[in-house]
Amino acid sequence: MRVQNVTQFAADNNIFSSLGIDWKALVLQIIAFLILVFILGKWVYPWLMKSVDERQAGIEAAAKATAEAEKAAEANKEAVAALLAEARKEANEIIGTAKLESANMISSSEQKAQKAAERIAKDAHEQLEKDVENARKMLYNDTLELVGLATEKIIEKKLDKKTDSELITAVVKTTGVVK
Repeated sequence: MRVQNVTQFAADNNIFSSLGIDWKALVLQIIAFLILVFILGKWVYPWLMKSVDERQAGIEAAAKATAEAEKAAEANKEAVAALLAEARKEANEIIGTAKLESANMISSSEQKAQKAAERIAKDAHEQLEKDVENARKMLYNDTLELVGLATEKIIEKKLDKKTDSELITAVVKTTGVVK
């Protein structure tokens, strides 16, 4: 059996040598590779994986913050729209109130102007009545004087002032010339 194993080993050795592979070097390279993997696995890969995990966590946090910011922006957009609608409503109410107040002010001004015009017309009417009354008195006095002069001319003598005035007044009242 031993001979067969040696033949088998020789045949296996021939395969490696026919491919140009030195089996002793191959074993050394495998051992060196395993040592390298152990060293990398012990010190390099944990540090590298920690950096990758931290970067991954940062990316996820940024994505989460972006999603929250988008939600907040959407909520703010709706809040701004609601505030604008409220502001428009208040502006329309203010405009309506201003229109109503201006209409009331115009109506009040018109009423005041009408009252002032009526008062001016009343004052003018009263003044006109006073002026007419004064004109009548002046006309009455002038008429008395003219009648006195005419009577004096007709009679050719002057009566005393009191008698003259009484006579003229009586004549004027009986004839109805002046009230």
